[in-house]
Amino acid sequence: MLNPDEDTEWNDILRAKGILPPKPKEAEITEQSIVDMMEKAIAQKQSDGKELSEMNIDELDELEDDEDEGILLEYRRKRIAELQAAASKARYGYVGEISGQDYVNEVNKAGDGIWVVLHLYKQGIPLCALINRFISELAVRFPQTKFLKSIASTCIPNFPEKNLPSVFIYYEGQLKKQIIGSDELRGDKITVEEFEYIIGRYGAIQTEIKDDPRQTTKDKLLSDLHDTNDW
Repeated sequence: MLNPDEDTEWNDILRAKGILPPKPKEAEITEQSIVDMMEKAIAQKQSDGKELSEMNIDELDELEDDEDEGILLEYRRKRIAELQAAASKARYGYVGEISGQDYVNEVNKAGDGIWVVLHLYKQGIPLCALINRFISELAVRFPQTKFLKSIASTCIPNFPEKNLPSVFIYYEGQLKKQIIGSDELRGDKITVEEFEYIIGRYGAIQTEIKDDPRQTTKDKLLSDLHDTNDW
């Protein structure tokens, strides 16, 4: 059965001939549209929660007086500045691969205000492969943080294989935390949420995960077990 919303060559031909209507354009979300929405929310809040369409003339006049306009303009200025600052910090979004020769420039000289998460790994170690997958996911979600990986033997000569995987967290070129080996990284059962929680504890990312997911899961299992025993 023909689906007129599908992106197919046949549908494109039908649209070109006017048999199918043109595809609706998706509304572009821009910095300006975000600011406009926030300003509207402030205006609605200042008018006792009324929608703009529900206000009478006096209420609209009051909303547009000099003081309220000044508040909105100041908010607008600050919000644009915040968005521009966030955009300027979102400079990464990927995992870089480095060698020992790159260490000083990429880690110690990363720059002011920059967090670096470096994973030392070796091919063939399952937990190393898992951590590499995790940092690839987190790098996209936290582009303000510089995520790096390096084969341990090429990065730090004679680095003990028993310490792999290892994760080093730096801030402005200074080492803040070393997470060494399988035990500290909770073994092959670690989840991406747990890894996010672990590095978030030391400030490397601004995660919303504030409680240990493993402990939360454990508590839930104990609660479920207790409820079962009550029967």
